[in-house]
Amino acid sequence: MGTEVAWHLACVRCDATYPGLDSRYRCDCSGTLDVIHDLSTCNLTREVLDARLASKAPLDRSGVWRFRELILPLPDEVLEGVAAARGEGSTQLYDASAVGREVGVEDLWLKHEGENPTGSFKDRGMTAAITVAKTLGMSAVACASTGNTSASMASYAAISGLDAIVFIPEGKIAFGKLSQALAYGAKTIQIEGDFDDAMALVQDVCASEGIYLVNSINPFRIEGQKAIGFEIMQDLDWQVPDWIVLPGGNLGNNTAISKGLLELLELGIIDRLPRLAVVQAAGANPLYTAWLGGEDVEPVKADTIATAIKIGNPVSWRKSMRGIEALHGVVTEVTDDQIMDAKALVDAAGIGAEPASCATVAGIHRLVGEGVIGSDERVVGILTGNVLKDPDVVVNYHAGELDGIESRRVNAPISARADLDEIRRIIRQ
Repeated sequence: MGTEVAWHLACVRCDATYPGLDSRYRCDCSGTLDVIHDLSTCNLTREVLDARLASKAPLDRSGVWRFRELILPLPDEVLEGVAAARGEGSTQLYDASAVGREVGVEDLWLKHEGENPTGSFKDRGMTAAITVAKTLGMSAVACASTGNTSASMASYAAISGLDAIVFIPEGKIAFGKLSQALAYGAKTIQIEGDFDDAMALVQDVCASEGIYLVNSINPFRIEGQKAIGFEIMQDLDWQVPDWIVLPGGNLGNNTAISKGLLELLELGIIDRLPRLAVVQAAGANPLYTAWLGGEDVEPVKADTIATAIKIGNPVSWRKSMRGIEALHGVVTEVTDDQIMDAKALVDAAGIGAEPASCATVAGIHRLVGEGVIGSDERVVGILTGNVLKDPDVVVNYHAGELDGIESRRVNAPISARADLDEIRRIIRQ
């Protein structure tokens, strides 16, 4: 099959190429790899994609496999037999004008990837990576994770009959995420060190034990995550927004979205590109520092309440930088205080998201204040995870009990006697 597929792998550093289904994640020079599609053979149009949106066929109902020619272009009869799909994608694009007014944008939309099956955008990339693992005949998959990746991998491995092994860092990992990996049956190993230590170890283990690695260094994870951008365009009836804004941790997501939009432009499905803004937490900001200095990324010791982006040595930074530049994008940073205030704002609007997601809204606020984003521009912000991923942070914020965080939008529970007059008084205040 490797000689027949309509794509190949290419190194982002030295341009070396490899067969499309070569079981590797890095070039011989250690550079990361891109999946390069032969777009001359792709016949996708807006009309085809809109017809699939109305279809009841299993592949069409997936918000990833609806775009399969740009994800993993195997023949449908082959893909139907191996696709690890469980209804991922098709997430809501919310009109968030009320939130927008608070942060200075008149036309704000929030794409909520927390509505995926395991509660985060990771499901889009994972359905592609696990499908490739099945295609290659793998029996086990592994990842390093601060939470969301492990939850997604464990679920997709379970529905596919694959063994799953998770490496998590010691210390701060949200129970809402860890509980999913345990519930879905993954063998979970907590190691000394942080995420970056876990990431280095899992690569060595996969290489020595013949296990398939599904972190975002896996190029097919990026292919699945491209569908976020595809779906945003379809949600907006193919009218391109001025900005797409999203959080940056391991940087696979913004890499994926920029790659996918460039492909849509080449196919003529969209007629222009949006600008891209990547928002990092100030305590985990290696991309922001490199962006300001015009230099390569230097690892940092990550420290942020936003555990999903608590990554100091992102493996996809080179691809990320390339994509940001192609979309005339920017990188910014926000503090944990700003993230939590933005989270309280998003939550109170009835939308809700985990802390890392709300770096998006905090970043929009900052960029509007700096004049980078215009108040009259159409902005789509991406919320990456569900509000229940980190419930302890939510409760402690509203109780004013988060260390180092000044809770400015508190909605604390009220203690009261079981007395009707007392309850009436509280309600009427």
